[in-house]
Amino acid sequence: MSEILAQNGIVFSSAALDAFFQKGELIPAVVQEAGSKEVLMLAYMNRVSLQKTLETGYTWFYSRSRRTLWNKGATSGHLQKVLRIYGDCDSDTLLLEVEQTGAACHTGSHTCFFNELWKR
Repeated sequence: MSEILAQNGIVFSSAALDAFFQKGELIPAVVQEAGSKEVLMLAYMNRVSLQKTLETGYTWFYSRSRRTLWNKGATSGHLQKVLRIYGDCDSDTLLLEVEQTGAACHTGSHTCFFNELWKR
């Protein structure tokens, strides 16, 4: 059985990660700024991107359009240092608390959620 050593020294077994991928190869990952609790973005992770995130301490995702892994901020410098990862009650969605450097959105906005659609 393979193991993954996370940045904080915790060892994860591949079996422990299996629960999150029982319903499919990709799972949604909500990225939240640790200090403000603002939701920055939603992306998708596969097993490899989650493993790379645990190993490096920085976010890695799977691009559905390009069909490849990408390290958030690798080209822009707008990195996301992962502080905590939570799994939801159904083990099919992740919440990543991060320290965001620069903008989270490819448009240059701090968050991807800036298009207000409705307000009471």
